[in-house]
Amino acid sequence: MNSIVLTHASRFILLVLLQVLILSHINFLGYINPYLYILFIMLFPLKNNRVIFLLLSFFLGLTIDMFLDSGGIHAAAAVTIAYIRPVVLKFSFGAVYDHQTMKFSNVEFGSKLTYIVILTVIHHFVLFSLEIFNFYNIILILQNTLFSSIFTIILCLLTTVIFNRRK
Repeated sequence: MNSIVLTHASRFILLVLLQVLILSHINFLGYINPYLYILFIMLFPLKNNRVIFLLLSFFLGLTIDMFLDSGGIHAAAAVTIAYIRPVVLKFSFGAVYDHQTMKFSNVEFGSKLTYIVILTVIHHFVLFSLEIFNFYNIILILQNTLFSSIFTIILCLLTTVIFNRRK
């Protein structure tokens, strides 16, 4: 039990530090940023308490907001994907998720890709909608969502592949 808590605590800290010290300063083409910290929410164990998971997701987003001075948009986007994660898990993995026998490292690539894509696009759409907060700029919101999502999805897949091979 302690090793699991230590693993998730170190993943939390590592992803926050990586996000605020490196990834948030990329600004490729002026508006494309990867948000790898959402990997914590995606990889969090299934069998844990949902309230604790939502609180951890809120704290993760709030921590990013404090470092980036972004006024709560990361917290809102993180809680949104944490809240809808069970629906996305059921959609992406089906019966494997229903029986609670799923290990993220053992599922097929197509299901894993679907799961990561859906959560990433929803996170980014909520994030950029709150950041821009103007319906007249919907094209800018969709553009930022699309390009940042592509960058984030590639980084999430690379990270999961690299760390699964080491084990």
